[in-house]
Amino acid sequence: MSNFSPAIDTQIVLITGGARGLGAHLSRAFLGQGARVVINYLNSGEAANALASEAPERALAVQADVTDPEAVKTLFDSAHSHFGAPITTVVNNALPSFSFNGEARPQADSLSWAQMSQQLEGVNRGALNTVQAALPGMREQGGGRILNIGTNLFQNPVVPYHDYTAGKAALLSLTRTLSQDLGPDNITVNMISGGLLRTTDASSATPESVFDLIAQNTPLRRVTTPEEFADAALFFASPWARAVTGQNLIVDGGLVKG
Repeated sequence: MSNFSPAIDTQIVLITGGARGLGAHLSRAFLGQGARVVINYLNSGEAANALASEAPERALAVQADVTDPEAVKTLFDSAHSHFGAPITTVVNNALPSFSFNGEARPQADSLSWAQMSQQLEGVNRGALNTVQAALPGMREQGGGRILNIGTNLFQNPVVPYHDYTAGKAALLSLTRTLSQDLGPDNITVNMISGGLLRTTDASSATPESVFDLIAQNTPLRRVTTPEEFADAALFFASPWARAVTGQNLIVDGGLVKG
């Protein structure tokens, strides 16, 4: 059986929600290693195009709502026609509208099913759509890499973002079942789970005192940066991770032991 493990600088990488926040750091990390990168966005067109202009030969900004399977299929077709080859690597980073503001989170008695459903739908339907759209191209080229972005709040729910964590927990389940299903196709499926990152759009509502408290309780005594988190994504896409699938790596400076 062939072993699909292309170097990063030969890959075509899709980053969903890749224009801002953690997504922009993921896009830049892969561009920095010579990959061709499809920067998917929903509303952040200006940011996506500005980011793509940093590496115009290798970056393509494409608008698509990842929860819409037709839009995702069109995105894959656009990328294929632009780069002349199928997407090799999918990073499911897009997050349904959400702000990490612990003070404003819904408590157990006020949590609505609409809030739960919005996260479950957005996180898991988006990932399912990108995986299904990627499969024909990945099978054609003999393999692929799928990387899902999770959260350490699933293992360590110190802040009960019930809805967000439920969506990511279901995505971890999907990561494991997909890895089993797609392994014979040389497609690896893994998850990287961060904690609070210093700082992204999503964590901008977080008070400085919370960052300081987390740093004090983290073995490395600092809050993980988006750049450090993105380094782990490079590992999973690289040939060095060719025998790793169905795993969830927690990248948070050792705060949560996976």
